[in-house]
Amino acid sequence: MTNSPVLDHARLAELRAALLAASYTADGCLDLLGSTGYAALARSEAVPALRATTGGTPLETLVRLFLLQQPVPYAAAAAALPVEHCLTDRWLVRDGDELVRATVDVRPYANEVAGLPSADAWVVSDLGCAVGGAGGIGAGEAAHGVARKDLVLGVGGASTTLANLAVRRPVRRVLDLGSGSGVQALHAARHGRHVTATDLNPRALHFTALTLALSGFADFETAEGSLFEPVGEQKFDLIVSNPPFVISPGSRFVYRDGGMAGDDLCRSIVRGAAAHLEPGGYCHLLANWQHVKGEDWQDRLAGWVAGTGLDAWVVQREVQDVAQYAELWLRDGGDHRGPGSDYQARYGEWLDAFEAAEVEGIGFGWITLRAGGSAEPTVRIEEWPHTVEQPLGPHIESWFARQDFLRTHDDAALLATRYQLADEVVQEQIGAPGAEDPEHVILRHNRGMRRATKVDTVGAGFVGVCDGTLAAGEIVDAIAQLLGEDRVVLRDRVPESLRMLTEQGFIEPVG
Repeated sequence: MTNSPVLDHARLAELRAALLAASYTADGCLDLLGSTGYAALARSEAVPALRATTGGTPLETLVRLFLLQQPVPYAAAAAALPVEHCLTDRWLVRDGDELVRATVDVRPYANEVAGLPSADAWVVSDLGCAVGGAGGIGAGEAAHGVARKDLVLGVGGASTTLANLAVRRPVRRVLDLGSGSGVQALHAARHGRHVTATDLNPRALHFTALTLALSGFADFETAEGSLFEPVGEQKFDLIVSNPPFVISPGSRFVYRDGGMAGDDLCRSIVRGAAAHLEPGGYCHLLANWQHVKGEDWQDRLAGWVAGTGLDAWVVQREVQDVAQYAELWLRDGGDHRGPGSDYQARYGEWLDAFEAAEVEGIGFGWITLRAGGSAEPTVRIEEWPHTVEQPLGPHIESWFARQDFLRTHDDAALLATRYQLADEVVQEQIGAPGAEDPEHVILRHNRGMRRATKVDTVGAGFVGVCDGTLAAGEIVDAIAQLLGEDRVVLRDRVPESLRMLTEQGFIEPVG
């Protein structure tokens, strides 16, 4: 790793102690900068933070060094850090006789895991490659000669999304596939006994090790290589991957372009996960997939999962047309800042590649796989662009548990089960003002996926009284008597609604 810090655990512990002593934490920086300055920094706007860090305290010095990428006086750095060790280990370099500057971005991170209290941590990445990097992406390349293709990114929207999706129960072994700066490994280390991080980029593995060790974790290993190749036949209880899923005409950047044709990289992870999951284990990944002319995108994704034996829940969050997609990633690569002819030529390459493959759009979303062990795995592929509750991991685990329940209960068993209304489900009645009866009754769930569904009079009556004391069949019989309907006919009709309401989380089986 060019100009990278040396991984010395004793010195990393010393550095961590200095960061904590200065309150260089997520909460400490928020208190210092205020909500306005903190939000501006997340938009890569440095002026409010610069104005808030003129006092020369250790915390202000660290913010200027590692977040704003400003040189600071040696004496100020010495008051905040073990400065000579930081110079020796290349966290800092001299800038003239009186100043020092940072070589890496060290970003405070609230390492939050569902069910556990937040813990102070730090993510180490290349300068300008984290959210809020005021120098802009590529500052590491400009300042230290790091090739653009080898840059290691820090915390971004995608990494936060994936961290919020993962199931966080205690596990023995976790694999972070394509670890980058180690954000997913950092979360996994809180609830996994041992973490393995892999990446094709050796610089990324070094940054992952720095992130984990600086944050106080020791039970991890790194392995260089592509996809599952570095771990051989090892199995894991949890696999997380924010892979280089960008579908491009060439692999220019290790951190984003997987080097495989089309969406083959994401398909390969899905196909390979089955051989590396322990029974009951989960695999979470973010992915792009092609919308190909004449092919249903859901059928395409179902083909990825077919034959793996894994349960799967695929959610498409967004679709971009090929021009939007090309523009997004050309800007990410800085091509829009070059000569106009170069930009137009690269733009044309992307459109030519998509046209040759008959690609009409690119979908983005998340994929959750589970080694459920069923002979008839559950596969759900849907589009859901709406707001969801984060973290979603606990709701994802509950969704798979409900699939197990539904898979093992026929209509008679569903009617014999007692149910209770899930938390934060509300009922909305829609109709003309003054009308005696509503035209529609809508159930709306304010948790998890935040779904809404229309129910009839029977469904509304059922959810209104299902408090876990009566079996569903008993409630249906009472509704039939109240409405003057045939109880047998109603019992035949209701199980379909019970399945839908259970699958979507509006009602929950008791016990």
